[in-house]
Amino acid sequence: MCHEMIANTSFNGGKAVPVNSLSGGDLHQHQHQQHPVPLSRYESQKRRDWNTFGQYLRNQRPPVAISQFTASHVLEFLRYLDQFGKTKVHVHGCGYFGQPEPPGPCTCPLRQAWGSLDALIGRLRAAYEENGGLPEVNPFASGAIRIFLREVRESQAKARGIPYRKKKKKKHTGNTATINSSNANANASATTGVEATTAGSSSNCNPVK
Repeated sequence: MCHEMIANTSFNGGKAVPVNSLSGGDLHQHQHQQHPVPLSRYESQKRRDWNTFGQYLRNQRPPVAISQFTASHVLEFLRYLDQFGKTKVHVHGCGYFGQPEPPGPCTCPLRQAWGSLDALIGRLRAAYEENGGLPEVNPFASGAIRIFLREVRESQAKARGIPYRKKKKKKHTGNTATINSSNANANASATTGVEATTAGSSSNCNPVK
């Protein structure tokens, strides 16, 4: 009898509530809380990015509160991430500078790709506002961040010999398959995570012989 009572009992806010006493709406809400809807890849990545940035602020000396960081902290965070990049960016003086397909290896440093940083900032900008931040004072949307991303994009395009071309919007043709394919590609691009391989530490840039 005791086991039967426990099996038909729900604990709500620390209080035991018999399941059969819940109304239809309350029972549905109770079941929904027990089985939360899984997050999409984008939402999961956005949550991880927000937690990573918060940890970065806490590791500063002195620690920086999440409610007090500025665009300067964001810029420092983006530069900090370069050490985990895996995109080869040739420097001036390298024999492979400006070559999209260099014939051999070199000692140029690895960096975070512009596309990864741009997607990261987009997720953090949304997470900031979802966590109570005001859009008009969002540090991730500041002009300094936009200028930094533009400079990274242009410098990497020159160094790698891959010019940046803004994607043109596809015209609506009524073909559902084409539209779905376009949306899938856009979503895949938006969920691209920050590169996470250890970067080379050498800044000298001579092709390895």
